[in-house]
Amino acid sequence: MKEDHRRLLRRIIPPRLRRLYRRYVSPIVRDQHYGEYRTRRDFFSRAFALLAFNGIDGDYAEFGCCGGMTFGLAHRMSRRFGMRCRLWAFDSFAGLPAPQGPEDEHPLWVEGTMAIGEEEFHAICREHRIPCDEYAVIPGYYADTLAPGSGRALPENICLAYVDCDLYSSARSVLAFLGPRLKHGMIIAFDDYFCWSSSQVSGERRACGEFFRDSPQWRLLPFQAYGGGMAFVVERSDLVGPAGACF
Repeated sequence: MKEDHRRLLRRIIPPRLRRLYRRYVSPIVRDQHYGEYRTRRDFFSRAFALLAFNGIDGDYAEFGCCGGMTFGLAHRMSRRFGMRCRLWAFDSFAGLPAPQGPEDEHPLWVEGTMAIGEEEFHAICREHRIPCDEYAVIPGYYADTLAPGSGRALPENICLAYVDCDLYSSARSVLAFLGPRLKHGMIIAFDDYFCWSSSQVSGERRACGEFFRDSPQWRLLPFQAYGGGMAFVVERSDLVGPAGACF
């Protein structure tokens, strides 16, 4: 019945209006609130403006791509400020994995939710006018795709890492991958930094705190809070003095 309804709507609504809806309205609807879309647009605008201004080169890597909105914004804003970085999309394309422990607890983090199909993601990239030769898709769970010796071609020089994988265990896999790729001046954003459960400091914030506590050579400079997210500039500790990481 739902598919019949969709076919009927496709016959009634002109193709041009459908394209305009998918490009301009659908991303906002998927994000539920225009305010959230606007804060992320503002973040990417500021981030790429400052990366370009400060001469920080490298690729854009996104970990968790459901909806494709932030991926589209990253492409749009990077090009606006003259950065021709390659974009990398890391996602299971099967939704969230099963929780690995109490650190993954959250009432909305349910296995299989927030799924987007790989073909659907490519269609969204086309709607955002992202040329197919300017981005790469790495499907699979991070514990497999980011593991050393996976045999995949992966980014080595990253200017902006966008971590939107919710779970603590997933974020730890991402940070283990980013560890040897950290560099002074890059930006790391955690889309769900301010998420926690009633009993745990969990998710991305816990993973971030633990990782940088054990990596004293790096310091995180708070850059911008947006919605439930937080972005940091990565700095070398020996360049900014003895102060510890900021969380």
